[in-house]
Amino acid sequence: MPRISACIISFNEEAMLEECLRSLEGVVDEIVVVDSHSTDRTREIARGFTERVVRQDWLGMGAQKAFCYSLASHDWVLNLDCDERLDPVLAASIQEVRALDEPAHAAFEFKRKNYYIYRWLKHTWYPERRTRLFDRRRCEVRGTDPHEYVYVKEGSTGRLDGDLLHFSLDSLSAHLQMIDRYSEVAADEIEKRGRRVTLFTPVLRGVWSFLRLYVFKRGFLDGFAGLTIGLLSGVYSFMKYAKVLTRRWRARAS
Repeated sequence: MPRISACIISFNEEAMLEECLRSLEGVVDEIVVVDSHSTDRTREIARGFTERVVRQDWLGMGAQKAFCYSLASHDWVLNLDCDERLDPVLAASIQEVRALDEPAHAAFEFKRKNYYIYRWLKHTWYPERRTRLFDRRRCEVRGTDPHEYVYVKEGSTGRLDGDLLHFSLDSLSAHLQMIDRYSEVAADEIEKRGRRVTLFTPVLRGVWSFLRLYVFKRGFLDGFAGLTIGLLSGVYSFMKYAKVLTRRWRARAS
């Protein structure tokens, strides 16, 4: 029977953390919370569910999660963000894995269902399959900030029934702030890799992001929310490449 450690990173998440942790009750054997110096009640709430609450300076999304995984007492890790929670079907699916003598896979993925401001999305960001339950001996964190992912080095990936419920954006202002924050991080990564960016890159990437979500993912079936997400996803893609261009032009001018 594999024992499971839930690993969560946090910063000022008092509004969301309790429901996240409550959804883990009876599902995992341990909860580890790594907090990057919250100034609200985040750590107090976390200590109501676990003694494993550790402070750590922010290392970047992927590195912070990898640090959290390193603190787990068990080899099997369930990674959740503070604004996520297990629905009952997914909780039962994870309990079934936990009851096995030896799981057939090195990792398991499941669907993530997003609540956007006023409604659940059924097309635009659904299903977002995420590998969140895994044997850390056979997996590792890869990708670039802010889009890290779990890579399975040895073995296969199975699928579990149920949804990971995601409550990330409760207003257009929050979405715009996220775009500004994430596009800065993404621009840093593009520059670090020395990728070629032309005058047309921001526009082409922005248009493609809109079409991919709104047309090909049928975001139009999510009504005004789908249109908004399609447009703002285009803005995000535009902004990260536009920031690279403007940085390079400013450096040449100085």
